[in-house]
Amino acid sequence: MERERLERLPVGSDEASVAALVALRCGGSYVVWDGATSAESLARVYERRLLHTRRRGIETTNLERAVELLGRHQQPVRLGQIRTVDGSWTFMLFLTDDGSRLIACTGVRRTQV
Repeated sequence: MERERLERLPVGSDEASVAALVALRCGGSYVVWDGATSAESLARVYERRLLHTRRRGIETTNLERAVELLGRHQQPVRLGQIRTVDGSWTFMLFLTDDGSRLIACTGVRRTQV
């Protein structure tokens, strides 16, 4: 997917999707993978990640809401990722199968090594 197309996707009012778009527009790296997977299976995976990040005290944004939205979504989901230029945050994008709409977005603060 072209950067410009990704930049034009309608963004929610949540902090994660706004921050992801800012990161993309500021030159952050991105990828949108081909293919799609079950929203239900992604909801289970990211629910486990939510528990893990809470136990470890890792900062996230909109992860709980993304799990909820994926759990309600009945169609396949395409995944994308945006990283801030400085590498401090990684955002996961959950898109419709055709990549035309953002279903949910979550971000996780990366630890500096």
